[in-house]
Amino acid sequence: MAAVTEPIGVLLVDDDPLVRSGLTMMLGGADDIRVLGEAADGAEVPAMVEKHRPDVVLMDIRMPGLDGLAATEALRARPSAPEVIVLTTFDADRHVLRALRAGAAGFLLKDTPPAEIVAAVRQVAGGLPVLSPAVTRRLIAHVAESDGDRRRETAAGRLALLNDRERDVAVELGNGRSNAEIGAALYLSVPTIKTHVSSILTKLQLNNRVQIALLVHDAGLLD
Repeated sequence: MAAVTEPIGVLLVDDDPLVRSGLTMMLGGADDIRVLGEAADGAEVPAMVEKHRPDVVLMDIRMPGLDGLAATEALRARPSAPEVIVLTTFDADRHVLRALRAGAAGFLLKDTPPAEIVAAVRQVAGGLPVLSPAVTRRLIAHVAESDGDRRRETAAGRLALLNDRERDVAVELGNGRSNAEIGAALYLSVPTIKTHVSSILTKLQLNNRVQIALLVHDAGLLD
């Protein structure tokens, strides 16, 4: 008999009850996803996460109380934190970039088709970001950074923790390449690339590949 897989638990955080209702209906049509609870303010998130133990949190960025950005930063700093997908109304939002730096697995526009939202929840629950490094680079290009020199120096210092091969892999990730593409470019097997990616995440204390891409960009290695 096949093992029974638990449905993916989702927490919805948005101050608009109509948005929460719409998301509940979208996700409710998927047999492998279950909405565990709803919150209207970022301040409610810690208690809701403690109560429901969701796998994924769909988090609105802009809320009148504690916004989704502060809530994401606090949540991702917790041990065994759920994955976070931030919701926004436009893709050049500076706040989205900050949420990604804090460890959000990606972002979705609120007018994203339902099937894509469901697919994104599944992908994030499976440990994969929903935002490719290539999309991250486009986002960065739209958002002017005011502290570029300081950020570059900090990023370069962190990347100095990597060995030469890990640094090569990190740069390829920053260029938006898949594990197979990186392996072909560096003449390494896909399992070896996966090992290097895991080592990079551990050494730099990052959550996902998107954060690696951001750090490589910040260090100026993609210029």
